[in-house]
Amino acid sequence: MPNCKSFLVAEAERKHVRQRAQFQQHGGASCHQVFFLQGKAPKEIHAILIETLRELAPPYATGKNWESQFKGGNFSTFDAPRPGRSKTVTTPKIIDQIHEQMLENRRISAKSIAEQLGISRERDGPIIHDDLNMRKLSAKWVPKCLNADQKRQL
Repeated sequence: MPNCKSFLVAEAERKHVRQRAQFQQHGGASCHQVFFLQGKAPKEIHAILIETLRELAPPYATGKNWESQFKGGNFSTFDAPRPGRSKTVTTPKIIDQIHEQMLENRRISAKSIAEQLGISRERDGPIIHDDLNMRKLSAKWVPKCLNADQKRQL
C-alpha cells in the first residue's frame, strides 16, 4: 500500500475519536460514581460535571440513571450484555484479513470477500471504505488517497 500522509492522519484521527468516545462513555460514569460515593446530590454532581466537562458532560437524566444503578449496588460503568447477535465482525483481525485478501487479488469483489470470511455484505463495505480507506477504480481496489499519476500506473 502506498505511503500516504493523509491516510495516516485519518487513521490517527479515527483512533483519537475512538479513545475520546470511550472516555465519554465511561469517564462520566466514573466521575459520577466518585461524587455519589461522597454523598453529593444529583443536581450538585451534574453542576460539577457541566463546569468541568462542559459540552462533554452527560445529560442530567443519564446521571439520574447511573445514580439509581449505584443505589441498587451496581457500580459497573460498562453496559450490561444485551441479547442478540454480538457485534464481533468489525475487529482488527477481520480488517487485516480483508486487507490481505485485497492485496492478494486487487480485482476481488466485496461480495466474495464477505462470503470467504463469513461476514455480512453490509459489514464488509464499511470496513473496506471507512476503515481501510479503499475504493474500486477500474475493477481494482486502490487507496482513496492516490493522485492522478499513481492511478494511471495501476
